[in-house]
Amino acid sequence: MTSVVVLAVGGVGAWIYQDLNDNISSADVDDKLGGDRPENLSPGSKNILVVGSDSREGANAEYGNKKDLTTMQSDTLMVLHVPADRKWAAIVSFPRDSWVEIPACDMGNGKTSSPHKGKINEAFAIGGTSGEVAEAAACSIKTVEAHTGLRIDNFMSVDFSGFKGMVDALDGIEVCPEQAIKSDKARLDMKAGCQTVDGETALGYVRVRYGVGDGSDIGRIGRQQEFMNALVKKAKERLTSPNSLYGFLQSATKSLTTDPDLAGIQPIYALANELKGIPSDRLAFLTVPNYPREADIPTDRANVVWQYPQAANLFTSLAKDKEMTKAQLQAAVKDLVYASSVRVQVLNGTGVSGRAAAVAEKLRTAGFTVAGTGNAPETVSKTAITFPTGLEKQAAVLSSRLPKARSAASADATAGVVTLVVGPDLNVAELV
Repeated sequence: MTSVVVLAVGGVGAWIYQDLNDNISSADVDDKLGGDRPENLSPGSKNILVVGSDSREGANAEYGNKKDLTTMQSDTLMVLHVPADRKWAAIVSFPRDSWVEIPACDMGNGKTSSPHKGKINEAFAIGGTSGEVAEAAACSIKTVEAHTGLRIDNFMSVDFSGFKGMVDALDGIEVCPEQAIKSDKARLDMKAGCQTVDGETALGYVRVRYGVGDGSDIGRIGRQQEFMNALVKKAKERLTSPNSLYGFLQSATKSLTTDPDLAGIQPIYALANELKGIPSDRLAFLTVPNYPREADIPTDRANVVWQYPQAANLFTSLAKDKEMTKAQLQAAVKDLVYASSVRVQVLNGTGVSGRAAAVAEKLRTAGFTVAGTGNAPETVSKTAITFPTGLEKQAAVLSSRLPKARSAASADATAGVVTLVVGPDLNVAELV
């Protein structure tokens, strides 16, 4: 969507250019991220975190059912990966119900939050306790970087009111729901089948969750991705009209808060110029592979966990600037292995008392089945995973959570379990 927002900016008058330029807000996050960050493994590529803000401030106050919220919220969380060669791109959606470890974050009120487990969208709310976008975005960036290994280079926060204006400037967008949708919370009463919707209806359509399909956030992500595709196509058709162009750009730029490097028409235009040549069939809309956490923790019916090793493979591909298509990802996620089906034997190879028990507890929290703990026959210098023939998939699930551990099949491995020998290199606090 970024590319169609600014493709024609170079042709508008100087006063309009300045008008649009002044609309974009800037928030500096660099001094809030700390020094322990992933490296960019592919110079020239970039990862842009895109947050759909669920704030109830200002023009957004009339939307949604969370009128008692006192902090900023992220309704949508995505990463746009732009490769070094600019020949393809990927937009990765993160389910807001993803159950992850949220690191300590500056809350913007002189306090720092404690690391804890929660839904991934909670990170934006924690950082945004004081209502500042910089702190909110910084906490989301820290959380995404910690769990993906991707270096986030830029961020954009887009609010609801701007989204509505963009749709109205294009005289609506066509959507094709397979079933009728009626939701008081989302202010929706739609019939089934193709129809053109205005901004307010479109906002409800991409946000509605309950009462549609299986009521999951995954279904909503699918609608959001389809809608973005339709929005891009309509914008390319309609932005030749000066009135439509100006209205669209006004709404788009007023809805944006970015880091300083993207805060202005010129840098966004430069980015759009790089993206506009990418063929539509090489722009992949992807969702982090996941499954209901209930499969691992029966009492949790509200969250999802990421599917490993598929999620790790996706992040590694993007970190190394290797294209991942939707078809490739869909083929990979069919091979589903729940963490609860992986039986792990944890052995302490550090010589430090209690390490096996500490690691075992972390693995149980992550949904793994711990078959037993004990001491390794001898101390080791590095963490290692061994497994018998036939448990390759189960070992891969564990290995993807411990990327620095060596993993190999062994004829001497204990039957029926994946054995984890804990070495001194394993930081228990970082095991999630």
